[in-house]
Amino acid sequence: MSELAYCSAVELARMIRAGEISSVEAAGSFIERIEKRDAEINAVVVRDFDRALHAAREADRMLASGSPIGPLHGVPMTIKESYDIAGLPTTWAIPQLKDHRAESDSVAVAKFKAAGAIFLGKTNVPINLGDFQSYNDIYGTTGNPWNVERTPGGSSGGSAAALAAGFTPLDAGSDIGGSIRNPAHYCGVYGHKPTWGIVPPQGHALPGMLAAPDIAVCGPLARDTADLALGLDLMAGPEPLDEAGWKLALPAPNKSSLAEFRVAIWADEAAFAVDSEVSQRALGLGETLSRLGATVSDAARPDFDVAQSHVTYLTLLNSIMGASLDATQRAAMQRIADASDPRDQSTDIVMARAAVSSHRHWLMCNHERERLRYRWRDFFRDWDILICPQTATPAFPHDHSPMGERVLRVDGADQPYFQQLFWAGLITSAYLPSTVFPTGPSAAGLPIGLQAVAGEYGDLRTIDFARLLANEIGGFAAPPGFA
Repeated sequence: MSELAYCSAVELARMIRAGEISSVEAAGSFIERIEKRDAEINAVVVRDFDRALHAAREADRMLASGSPIGPLHGVPMTIKESYDIAGLPTTWAIPQLKDHRAESDSVAVAKFKAAGAIFLGKTNVPINLGDFQSYNDIYGTTGNPWNVERTPGGSSGGSAAALAAGFTPLDAGSDIGGSIRNPAHYCGVYGHKPTWGIVPPQGHALPGMLAAPDIAVCGPLARDTADLALGLDLMAGPEPLDEAGWKLALPAPNKSSLAEFRVAIWADEAAFAVDSEVSQRALGLGETLSRLGATVSDAARPDFDVAQSHVTYLTLLNSIMGASLDATQRAAMQRIADASDPRDQSTDIVMARAAVSSHRHWLMCNHERERLRYRWRDFFRDWDILICPQTATPAFPHDHSPMGERVLRVDGADQPYFQQLFWAGLITSAYLPSTVFPTGPSAAGLPIGLQAVAGEYGDLRTIDFARLLANEIGGFAAPPGFA
């Protein structure tokens, strides 16, 4: 059954409905592959194989009895460790939580189960979901299936690695600083960061936390755009407290070919440079789209100050991250903020200030974010899609040195580690949807993904754009060592 490894979730569901395979056969095939190959990358770190096989047998029984079934009936999948599944650990890789077990399913898990999905287990994350890598003291280090010496990304790194290695057809992650999009880019799969507020996050939180955090989202990862669209459709909806009156009606895709799109290409930014191979991939894609008849510009930009936009994002981000600091960490951040020059807007300084800022400061920043949203709205009246990098380079080597000592090598020059937040934050702070799609490997054989961004609630547009684009340039390709 090894040929099932790279089937899409939609195709697996069709095969199960048609009786071409059973759910038990499908689940058993993925379990066998994980047991044989996951030692190489360490992606599926929480395994629930016995319950998965039991659920698969029940799925086969239901199908045989003619019971109503959902769009993922009998399809095995995995999900990020930070989502609650009743009876399994949810630790966010925090050592103090290593014995914590979820008492109930998260909203997303419940929705996938209602659609018929079967959970094989959970995938690796960095501690507190706070890194572009996925390693921790509880579960160890996850490698990239394209090169195990390199990161698969973070914080949904295990999710993207599992997809690329053929361990699962579908997964779901979360994103506040590129945590869906970075791993999708690094591992050559698809990832969608939804418009903020359209996917309820309950059950994707530290124990006791209920409120949806600002700018953070939950969303799907897949190897196929049809799976990505289905995953979003299943996950989207009201938060539990809003169910009585909240409705969602995402605009349907309205273009049948790439020639109909107006596409802006933002390939590089002087103060937040990306590797030349990444920027050239974006520019080259613009040339391809132009040849196909699309209206393309590499000069169109939204009307705001880019540096100030980044400061706004860092303030919003670290207002959230700072809420989880203990007293010692907060005191350290306060010392950094107090010692800094007020004119210094470097990433580390802004992050430290934000981590100890007041609610009044956040409210001022929120007003600035609203201005950005209006500027983006104006921009997307003229342009259907923005293409831009997701981060500065393809997957980089594992680096477990102290955070403050890390740098990223970009075109031969060292860049501050957290400066690569720019391209993710540019989109995140304004609540915009973004689909990361694969464009093929770099000269070194590592995947390069780019972001397709649309205006708020344009989620189905970005996913459908990626679908149409895959028909022209190709989509997911399996890593050579796992194909």
